[in-house]
Amino acid sequence: MYVRHLELVDFRSYERVACDLQPGGNVLVGANGVGKTNFVEALGFVATLGSHRVATDAPLVRAGAASAVLRCAIVHDGRELLVELEIVPGKANRARLGRSPVRRARDVLGALRLVLFAPEDLELVRGDPAERRRYLDDLLVTRQPRYAGVRADYERVVKQRNALLRTSYLARKVGGPGGALDTLAVWDAHLARHGAELLAGRLELVTALAPHVSKAYDAVAAGRGAAAIAYRPSVELPDPVPDRAALEAALLEALRRNRAAEVERGVTLVGPHRDDLALSLGSLPAKGYASHGESWSLALALRLAAYEMLRSEGIEPVLVLDDVFAELDTGRRERLADLVGGASQLLVTCAVPDDVPERLRGARYEVRDGKITRVA
Repeated sequence: MYVRHLELVDFRSYERVACDLQPGGNVLVGANGVGKTNFVEALGFVATLGSHRVATDAPLVRAGAASAVLRCAIVHDGRELLVELEIVPGKANRARLGRSPVRRARDVLGALRLVLFAPEDLELVRGDPAERRRYLDDLLVTRQPRYAGVRADYERVVKQRNALLRTSYLARKVGGPGGALDTLAVWDAHLARHGAELLAGRLELVTALAPHVSKAYDAVAAGRGAAAIAYRPSVELPDPVPDRAALEAALLEALRRNRAAEVERGVTLVGPHRDDLALSLGSLPAKGYASHGESWSLALALRLAAYEMLRSEGIEPVLVLDDVFAELDTGRRERLADLVGGASQLLVTCAVPDDVPERLRGARYEVRDGKITRVA
């Protein structure tokens, strides 16, 4: 799989830009702040319908414009597919697949499989559990696009259930008897059903991903320490991990046990939205103990592990390394080049071309003044 062409209209800093890309290595060179990251962010949006930099769509639309348009031509197994997306802040995004409208934007997920590493990924190690949950869920959808629907259904249920609990909580705060909670049991059932499906997918994913994380960290860090990951659910699970029906039952029981606390606090306290992915180096948790270099290496290993896992399962994703090599010493640059040199398509952004190992350079593009020009 590779991206043959990307066109952006009113996306971030670009009024209009179009660029033909090549299989193999592609290096985007330019000074800081000229739009290199904006370009690869657009590719990430095509792949995930989200940005790795911001939580909402509004910042993705160029200042003064009403909407942004992305057109991406993707080649897979010799066939080309065009994905078109329109981002309209405050409204549902619109999408076309092969020039035909789709009912929901998420129906384009799976057309482009992509793994993107960026400096923001340090938050996977240092940040809140939400960062690690998003990492898992984005990878889950890349691996099996049907989970986009599961994820959306679960998030909708949590939102509705929280609204019900919050209404009751606020009514009590002003001296009333509390809002009616007659439908809470219905939302419990929905949460347990969709939550069990999402939880099962995450557990299966972590099992498949774990050996790749260990191998990738060992390669990047040159054997200086061992990395491991483990899923930390908000409910107690028996060992071995139960099937989906048993996971649903466990969630229902946890909701029953926490009912009083949830009503008291006005928020849902159990479910996959409260889980975490534990990262460790040796016998210590990475968060709070890893140095900057170790954190950087572990974050990079998480993305490389995702890439290698997908490849091992017959999925050949596009790999994007955004401003990575400037942070690495010569040894780690060469080791990373060894790991990714065989990518079907690799996009690298940098300010200094010499930072990129020679074997990865391939086609070279200059980014300047809102334009992207191939120069080699």
